[in-house]
Amino acid sequence: MAALVSLQHCESYDAAAVKAGILQQIAALDGLDKYVMPGERVLLKVNLLMKKKPEEATTTHPSVVQALAEIFIAHGCAVMIGDSPGGPFTEGMLRGIYAASGMERVAAETGAHLNRNYNAASRENPQGLLLKKLIVTDMLNDVDKVISVSKMKTHGMMTFTGAVKNMFGIVPGIVKAEYHMNMPKYEDFADALIDICLCAHPVLSFMDGIEAMEGHGPSGGTPRKMNVLLASDNPFALDKTACAIIGLAEDRVPILSRAAERGLCADGLCDIIFAGEPWERFAVKDFNIPPVRKPLTFKTMPAPVLRFANRHMQPRPVFDYKRCIGCADCAKNCPAKIIEMRERKPYVSLDKCIRCFCCQELCPKTAVSVYRPRLLRLISRTKGK
Repeated sequence: MAALVSLQHCESYDAAAVKAGILQQIAALDGLDKYVMPGERVLLKVNLLMKKKPEEATTTHPSVVQALAEIFIAHGCAVMIGDSPGGPFTEGMLRGIYAASGMERVAAETGAHLNRNYNAASRENPQGLLLKKLIVTDMLNDVDKVISVSKMKTHGMMTFTGAVKNMFGIVPGIVKAEYHMNMPKYEDFADALIDICLCAHPVLSFMDGIEAMEGHGPSGGTPRKMNVLLASDNPFALDKTACAIIGLAEDRVPILSRAAERGLCADGLCDIIFAGEPWERFAVKDFNIPPVRKPLTFKTMPAPVLRFANRHMQPRPVFDYKRCIGCADCAKNCPAKIIEMRERKPYVSLDKCIRCFCCQELCPKTAVSVYRPRLLRLISRTKGK
């Protein structure tokens, strides 16, 4: 069945303008009653990756969350705002993130509740391909419906992060590292993210693209004005539309290519019905896409050859010690546990690096970048011909 996608032009985070735009989108998607009934408990699953201010374009902007909270509360729903960002899923960690991201203020002004349930729960996932059973945040058991409220951003490992990958936040922070370790291949990790999204089953997906992030996302990139709000009844369709807008081919996004192969969506936009403004109005040709491709796979080889390959033929994290503040977040959140702190500086063992780039994603000072050796760039260019 065709998916519905609604696009709305919005040039600022003015509260009235954002709310008016989202109301038009909901009407274009046939109204809230189609998805959520009065009296139901709704989770606004936002993207709160780390402790960042709204203007840094790393997290879902509070104006978007506030508009949605007000709309769902007016519909008679109980609204919870929640996410499990990177790192420990604890009250201490979330308190600072809620405050910095503006979610604390949104809750106070709207009557919505911030999630304070930091327990984990087990959930069966019969639709999953790799993950038939999941460890999820127990906040899912406190709600009836999930609404994805993502941010339009690039991603160092998966190229793009939107509505589907936003659902990775239903997995408790530390458990995320296990999935990275158990599925180092990009295709497998993409399948895991798809499985997690199917388990969460968001009935509606909204994306904040008023200010997107380009370049070295999801936390170290550059804000980019895109002036668009996106909404859909299908998270895959929403991500496909967003990628079309920024000029990103679907075959470069592992989540979308694997979703198409699994029959969850079609290639291209042929299975989407657009309501509202045409996506071409927002399309750009110069969006800065991170030049990260999946690492080369090496079979068993002598240690000296493996060290050479890791040094000269693989993307790798590089630490800027001038920016580094020695917080050790990279070491604490490294799934492979191969970052060692020496004199408050991180050092990585490349022989065991799984190229998840969580260190780059979660560095609070953007002191980690992803370097692609010249030999790898040459090989990738040759493969693309």
